[in-house]
Amino acid sequence: MSHATTTPRRIRDIRASHPSQDGDGVKILRLHDFEGGLDPFLMLDELGSDQPDDYIRGFPPHPHRGMQTLTYVIHGGLTHEDHLGHSSTIHAGDAQWMHTGRGMIHSEMPLTDAQGLHAFQLWINLPARDKLSPATYRDIRAQEMPRLDADGATLIALGGHWQDASAEIDGPLDALAGNAGVADARFEGGTLQLMGLTDDTLLVYVYRGTLDVGEQPVTAGHLAILDAGDALTLSATGSAGALLLRGTPHREPIAHYGPFVMNSRHELEAAMQAYRDGTLTE
Repeated sequence: MSHATTTPRRIRDIRASHPSQDGDGVKILRLHDFEGGLDPFLMLDELGSDQPDDYIRGFPPHPHRGMQTLTYVIHGGLTHEDHLGHSSTIHAGDAQWMHTGRGMIHSEMPLTDAQGLHAFQLWINLPARDKLSPATYRDIRAQEMPRLDADGATLIALGGHWQDASAEIDGPLDALAGNAGVADARFEGGTLQLMGLTDDTLLVYVYRGTLDVGEQPVTAGHLAILDAGDALTLSATGSAGALLLRGTPHREPIAHYGPFVMNSRHELEAAMQAYRDGTLTE
């Protein structure tokens, strides 16, 4: 494997998540940018509580158009049902991917375990050419996700290509919009030295502990946006966890209203009308 000179990626900005609610009163931490600042990513929700009343009523049936969702569970679980007839449950370490395309109507109902629920939902924007494509859905189980292991650190690849100085892996989700990659990096006083990170967009969301992103500490509930480069060192002196997001921006207009993400106000109005008259998924 080549060991050519690398350029470290450094933090350009740090954004804090903020408390919000969605679905039927589900309490979440949310980060979003519908102005293109995280392109191709739109929103990241973190669901985390040991109090069932904070989440147990879940997300009753609702529509989507124009984006993909990726749901990933740390502990607890979620049951998905949709208009296409899919019905499945994911547990700790599993993921659900949904390409809403022209239209998807689905529900997500939480399950609890001894630690309550801890999960994420990521929204990835679809390019204009794919916004009215057929809807699809896929479950990914924990055992399908390859890992990069270092002393005191592990990277779990949900999708995309990831490499360090000794190994390369590819996550099973190979149809993420924007050539996106998603990984879960977990630390117990260890270090990951990642290479080949040439994507225009690279984000690190810390969900547990404090993580040194390059040379700068980032605490739980914060998103680091990285400058250009191709290498990144992540390290923690204790227990920490982070989601890593990489992708290629679409650089297209974004028009957003509720569960719909299109390129123009006219397209949003068409989506809302289609939902009202029952033709969203046709």
